[in-house]
Amino acid sequence: STPNLMVKNVKETIDFYTQFLGFEVVASVPETGDLVFAIVRSGNVMFMFQEENSLKEEYPQLAKFPQVGGLTFYTHVSDIHSLYEKLNGKVTIAKDLHQTFYGSTDFAIEDCNGYIITFSQEKA
Repeated sequence: STPNLMVKNVKETIDFYTQFLGFEVVASVPETGDLVFAIVRSGNVMFMFQEENSLKEEYPQLAKFPQVGGLTFYTHVSDIHSLYEKLNGKVTIAKDLHQTFYGSTDFAIEDCNGYIITFSQEKA
């Protein structure tokens, strides 16, 4: 499954995901100009981003919800220390590098919309 996330600005969001996290744009609507929708992918992780007004027009029941927040994403990585060094100081670290009670090493960031992404590497 691929989440479709409500965002204020699709271009700013895909810039964040491509510049800092290495995602690539798979598709956008329109292809250029003021974007209302985009799909990004990195490996087997994919996100869709849809501009707030566009998404609320498509699903009027979403009008009662705020634009961002309330969601966290959890993804496994193979070299968490390198990723942490690459991102530390460039993005907002939501939770610093730490060992979990179940044996993995994790850290979390906040994206440009306030969504939290936790990166995790299982104990070797």
